Parts: sequence; structure tokens; C-alpha cells
Amino acid sequence: MDMRGLFYRSMENKEKIMIFYVDRKNNVTQRYIRVMSIHDNYLTAYCYWRKQVRHFKLDHILSAGSVKRTA
Repeated sequence: MDMRGLFYRSMENKEKIMIFYVDRKNNVTQRYIRVMSIHDNYLTAYCYWRKQVRHFKLDHILSAGSVKRTA
């Protein structure tokens, strides 16, 4: 599944996903997010690390993946 498909699934199913993101200072961070909306160049998501809604530039997302649920 490509990243955009994963973002749409996160948005539709309100699923938490994990991304690796390059921030403004060129630091790579791992974030757990739930996508709220997808735009041309960015997505709006709830960031569990910052505990607030954030905007993430799509070209700054290095990789994305599903979060494994534990029982």
C-alpha cells in the first residue's frame, strides 16, 4: 500500500499510524498520528506526541506504516 492509501485509511477508519518526518530544523522524528484531512501538499492530523492537531507537509514524510495493536 502506498503512503497516500495509508493516509486515507487512517482518516476513514480513525486509525493511528506512525510516520517518520523531517521537521523544520532537519531533524527526523517519529510521530504517531491520526489523519483528519488530506490536501494537495500537506495533511492535517492529530499528533499523539504533541497532543494537538498539526499540519505535516507530504514531501517531508519519509515513511509511514500501520501501528500494530497489542492485546
